[in-house]
Amino acid sequence: MAKRNTETQAAVLNLLRGRSSALCHDDVMEELTTEVNRVTVYRILNRFVDQGLAHRIVADDGKQYFASCATGCSHGALDHGHVHFRCTDCERIECLDQPLNVNLPKGYVADNFNVLLSGTCAACAS
Repeated sequence: MAKRNTETQAAVLNLLRGRSSALCHDDVMEELTTEVNRVTVYRILNRFVDQGLAHRIVADDGKQYFASCATGCSHGALDHGHVHFRCTDCERIECLDQPLNVNLPKGYVADNFNVLLSGTCAACAS
């Protein structure tokens, strides 16, 4: 049983690392070539977030997406304060490298943030 989990973890991690956009749980389930329990995949994705291998993006529809910290974005495992963009046409969610400057009221200190912008991506707009 432990071997199956190891193979499943490797498959999920390779899937995340092979994509330039974030994937939701359903996307991961569709892409896996072997039959895997849905709960197992949820646990793996959450474990990857805890281990800094992936980060979680909560979209405006409430759905959770996951992106690899190695190739899904150019940010380090501990630097997840960056902007995400969801295309309303193709539904892709991508990490954006452009910094976002937020002017907080006096006395406030932000340690991290997660911003999701939605609209039309460059590929769909052309």
